[in-house]
Amino acid sequence: MKARSFVYGAWHEGTAEGVSVANAITGEPICSVSSDGIDFAEVVRFGRDVGGPALRAMTIHERAEMLKALGLKLLDNKKRFFDISQWTGATKVDSWVDIEGGLGTMLSYSSIARRELGNEPFIVEDKAQPLSADGSFVGRHILTPKPGVSVHINAFNFPCWGMLEKIAPSLIAGVPVIVKPATQSAYLTQAMVEDMVESGLLPDGSLQLICGSVGDLLDQLSEQDSVTFTGSASIGQMLKVHPNIVAHSIPFNMEADSLNCSILGETVSEDDPEFDLFIKEVTREMMVKAGQKCTAIRRALVPRAMTNAVSDALKARLSRVAMGDPSIEGVKMGPLIGKSQRDDVASQVSKLCEQSDVLLGGNDAVLELVGDHCSQDAFYPPTVLLSKAPTEEGYVHSVEAFGPVCTLLPYDDVSQAVAIAALGKGSLVGSVVTNDASEASELVLKAAAYHGRMLILNRDNAKSSTGHGSPLAPLVHGGPGRAGGGEELGGVRAIKHYMQRTALQGSPSMLTAITREYTAGAEKIRTPVHPFRKYFDELQIGESLTTHRRTVTEADIVNFGCLSGDHFYAHFDEVAAKDSLFGQRVAHGYFVLSAAAGLFVDPAPGPVLANYGLENLRFIAPVAIGDTIQADITVKQKIKKTRRPDEERATGVVVWDVLVRNQNDETVAVYDIMTLVERQED
Repeated sequence: MKARSFVYGAWHEGTAEGVSVANAITGEPICSVSSDGIDFAEVVRFGRDVGGPALRAMTIHERAEMLKALGLKLLDNKKRFFDISQWTGATKVDSWVDIEGGLGTMLSYSSIARRELGNEPFIVEDKAQPLSADGSFVGRHILTPKPGVSVHINAFNFPCWGMLEKIAPSLIAGVPVIVKPATQSAYLTQAMVEDMVESGLLPDGSLQLICGSVGDLLDQLSEQDSVTFTGSASIGQMLKVHPNIVAHSIPFNMEADSLNCSILGETVSEDDPEFDLFIKEVTREMMVKAGQKCTAIRRALVPRAMTNAVSDALKARLSRVAMGDPSIEGVKMGPLIGKSQRDDVASQVSKLCEQSDVLLGGNDAVLELVGDHCSQDAFYPPTVLLSKAPTEEGYVHSVEAFGPVCTLLPYDDVSQAVAIAALGKGSLVGSVVTNDASEASELVLKAAAYHGRMLILNRDNAKSSTGHGSPLAPLVHGGPGRAGGGEELGGVRAIKHYMQRTALQGSPSMLTAITREYTAGAEKIRTPVHPFRKYFDELQIGESLTTHRRTVTEADIVNFGCLSGDHFYAHFDEVAAKDSLFGQRVAHGYFVLSAAAGLFVDPAPGPVLANYGLENLRFIAPVAIGDTIQADITVKQKIKKTRRPDEERATGVVVWDVLVRNQNDETVAVYDIMTLVERQED
């Protein structure tokens, strides 16, 4: 059997024999992997010319809805993926992290995009910046999809999650993807892509798969393309300086394996819950994926006085871990991805042992495997080492055994712990286990510069914490130095990674026309019909209403204070108010909001269904007794919402720019309100 690639709209089998891939448990052959015969120039052209235009014709919400439907479809087929995942040596827990964790990330991105971004093909960013005194010249940032492709080179340990967490933000950004999974587990990625293609949910050319070598793919890329890489630091660094990547300044995001650390606080005693949490966390990071995780704990920093206690606890817990065939009940750890990986881990452990003592496991350990069909070729035991010189630069801070291997590093005080952690020269994640807030603060603030993410674990969050090794969609994943210096995930940040940020300069009216979002100072549209009487489809960006006026009285202030319970002195105490920064009694800010709503709201039933929220509120100037206020309300943005099956009406969100002025034409308050408005079209 040969693994297949999916390129320029069709499945392709490599013409050469390729690399043989075996079942990690039994050692029996699964398939051969080859990309020979693929025209990589055509792969890139097909993505750019077919996939790109199709995606860019869709709005961000349409792309996000597409991914939601795809994610739900793949979840329906998850049993097939779990069955195939076992061949990689994955336990059920390992497969859950990879498959359901990956699909959960895709669905999270769909939700993030629909919740946080407008329903346009592009993103408008930040507020408009005034560039002239008279307001006729303003600036704004816009992000548009790059008319290229994104190439994703992934690691073997997460054949599903590694693909899904990258393609989700890229496709939402409107950029087609070319996925290159690691050869050892490409067959699982292929299985999921087969279901993606069969679903018919993705436009032609938006997703292509290369199983095998990338050939001259990188030579075909240009300045509008991008590359993301997950894997070993050495390979990543080699690809990063590829002549064509350098010549065209092609964005290259690198997420490399790193020597992540976990620090047990020196305030923790053996009887504290945090001690057990630390032991469980180190153990879990060694067992999940058999330690084949770029976020696994490679260095466990412990107070010197606690070294023996930590060592004994780890040995006791890890000695009970059953290794073998993951399909057998009770087996908690499977093999590495293959014999070559096992040999690599053994080689790296040999280096580490030159400067460390073996406390458990190691190259000479005798393996006891559960399961009659297990080949010993790919299994490696949980291994705990003790560094002889933790404060010195050496193998423990430069060599990574990518398997179930962790080294204990004793430290004498917090400052030394920070210095030891820094010797790893940058990691994806560090964690601190302590219940002392002062200690946690010192450790995190001094060590954060060396880590892309930091977990502070204690008894309060233990039940809900996702753990040291779990990147999450809303938070960045990446790290400085050895970790590659890149960033993935991070919510909307990841989507923007595939788009071009451009600074726009022009008149407010021009920027309004381009961004489809009202910019203050732009020409307004006046109609005889109150805007609250119009359906979503009828409203125009820049459509505006200036209300009638209202004079604020003492009775207004008293009544509002009695109703709200807010009797702050500036509103009620004549003497104290004179000594305040206002110099007199003033109206409540929230009264001004309420009064403004009374000015611009049309009370009769109509297309406006509900108040959806309020943002960016600023009180600019006080409103005193006797002041007269008036409001301007303008359609700032329209966000079309997809109608759900359970919704009776099609709707959209209208963002209104509200400006409240006094009798001197001075602005007293500015804010945005959002209303849910009925649509006439489905």
